[in-house]
Formats: sequence, structure tokens, C-alpha cells
Amino acid sequence: MGGLAYVAPGPPTWRSLLFDWEPDLLFLAVVGAIGLYALGVRRLAARGRRWPTSRSLAFAAGMAVIVVATQSGFAAYDRTLFSFHVVQHLMLAAIAPILLALGAPITLALQAGRRRTQERLLAVLHHRIVRTLTHPVAAWLLYGGFLFVLYFTSLYELSLRNEWVHLAVHVHFVVAGSLFFWYVVGLDPIRPALTYGARLLFVIVVLPFHAFLGVAILGSRSVIAADWYDGVVRNWGSGPLADQRTGAGILWAFGELLGLIAIAVVLTQWMRHEERVAARSDRALDAAARPDEPVATVGRENLPRFS
Repeated sequence: MGGLAYVAPGPPTWRSLLFDWEPDLLFLAVVGAIGLYALGVRRLAARGRRWPTSRSLAFAAGMAVIVVATQSGFAAYDRTLFSFHVVQHLMLAAIAPILLALGAPITLALQAGRRRTQERLLAVLHHRIVRTLTHPVAAWLLYGGFLFVLYFTSLYELSLRNEWVHLAVHVHFVVAGSLFFWYVVGLDPIRPALTYGARLLFVIVVLPFHAFLGVAILGSRSVIAADWYDGVVRNWGSGPLADQRTGAGILWAFGELLGLIAIAVVLTQWMRHEERVAARSDRALDAAARPDEPVATVGRENLPRFS
């Protein structure tokens, strides 16, 4: 066993999970992000433009998930039990990114920002490095491939021992998850844009990684980061291997559920897109049938939009 023993907190209770909060600098970053988002919505309102409430609620909910996963009493057990780490992992890498993608923060920044802000943001988005990292293949590797690197190398144990690596893994979960779901369910402009059929294929190829990973860990007879968990001082709960199998089962079940949810969202967006296309086509045909009617009645959907 390497390193000093880690003294675990007492057994988790609903009271400790809900009320034992320890905010840190990440909490301030989340508050700042929500503040900037609210400022963008307010600027659009001042210009007489309405930002969809559903997007604001989705973004705020995504940020709330990040806070709960990393600042609440729940986070106190992410180094004690593998099962708690798995739930935290899924909150940061899947649930929060889906909500953030549905919040369309890039679109809001482009529409609400001043001209210089828009130019700088577009310059960043079009930079070669950013375009490479945000390519679908790169997003696939950063999201799905990282899971196997984390749990089948020494990186996971290092993240348990080193606070900065621990934080970096959390940041990676959120960023890689956001990149992936940006392509799957996101409303922001992105290049190369994927057709809805390609989005479905993207989901089918990548999202089962959680389920595959869960099955692989579930069948293992050795404990991941065994030196660390052997050194955790606690007299409650199941043993490391039993707890690891609980976490693996959560990964497996959630991986299947997440895939179904993502597919349902993509199909819903696809159908709504087809309905809008059909409506525009009908208006164009009506306008052609009435040539004396002003062109303006065709509708504003033909104007260029960011989303």
C-alpha cells in the first residue's frame, strides 16, 4: 500500500448529502458563467428580442448539476467509494453536458455580444486548434476513449491522490461531454455540422461506451486503484470489490438509458426540423400562388440565424 491512509467521512446519510456543502473556486466559476448567461439574455431583451426560456432553464440546470456533483455533501465520498465516483462521473460527463448543450450558450454570446466580442469568439471557434479538437472524431476519442484510459491505467488512482489531477479529470468530463453532446443535441453553430442521420450514428457508436465499460469492470476480479482503496480508513459499507461492482452496474444501466434518451432527443429534433422545412415550403408555395401578395408574408424563417 503506497502513500498515507485516507480517513473517510462517516457513512453517507440524506442529511450529509444534502446539507454538508463545501464550496470552492469552482462554485465561483459556475456563478460567473450563470451571470454572463443572464447578462446575454438581458441584452437581447433590451433589443426587443426574446431568448427561449427553455434554453435558459437548461443551462441553469446544467450548472446546478455541476455544483451538486462537486460542491455538495455528495462530493465528499467520491474518493471513498467507487460507486459514488461513478455517479459523479455520469453527472459531469453526461447529464450536465446535455443540459448545457441545450442551453445554446455560444449562440447566445454571438447574438447578445458586442461586435468586437462576436469577432473574437468567431476567431476562437475558427482557429485551427479549436477546429481540430472539436472535430467529431476528436470529440469521439476525447469522450469515449478517455473512459478506458482513465480506468484501465494508473490515471484514476493518480486522480484520487492528487488534487490537481482530480480537478483536471472533472474538467475533462464536462468539456469532453459538452463537445460530444454539442454534436448530438446541441443548438449552437458548429462545423462540420452533422445531419440528423449522422447524429444518430454518432450516438449509436459512442454512447454504448459507458455500457461496455460497465460490463468490463463488472467482470473484473481485481479492484481498480486497489492501493488507494485498501488505504481508505472506514468501518462501514461494502468492501472495495463489491462496491466496484455496484459502480459498474450503474455504468452499465445508465449507459443503456443515456443512449435511449439521446436517441429520443435527436429524433424529436429531427421531426421538428422536418416540420419547419415543410411549413416553409408550404408558405413559399402559397406565396407563389399569390404573386400580388408582398414577399414579407413568406415568413422570417428564411432569414439567416445562428440556431
